[in-house]
Amino acid sequence: MQSNITQNVVLASPRSEDERGVVATACVRKLGIKIPAVLDEFGNTTEQAYTAWPDRIYLIDRGGRIVYKSKPGPFGFNAGQLAAAIATITKPIPSDQRTQLEPAPSATP
Repeated sequence: MQSNITQNVVLASPRSEDERGVVATACVRKLGIKIPAVLDEFGNTTEQAYTAWPDRIYLIDRGGRIVYKSKPGPFGFNAGQLAAAIATITKPIPSDQRTQLEPAPSATP
């Protein structure tokens, strides 16, 4: 991609998981990525499970549900939609809607 050449992010395709880690680290650093990045294993099982090629961004809530899935990238990402999804899942829960935890049973000898 021309933007990779412009930003000097031109790397050979990795031939092992170790090389893949080196390439991913270089991309995160050179592109100034500030969010956590996760590296798929060399067999790409996560990519296959989530149809993550080309690039996709997923936001997964605390319950493990996908709350945002971008369109295929790199141009399918919409920052406004992701921000709205983040805002939705980070809203404080009103006290009347919180689950009340029952106290743990006391231990008896």
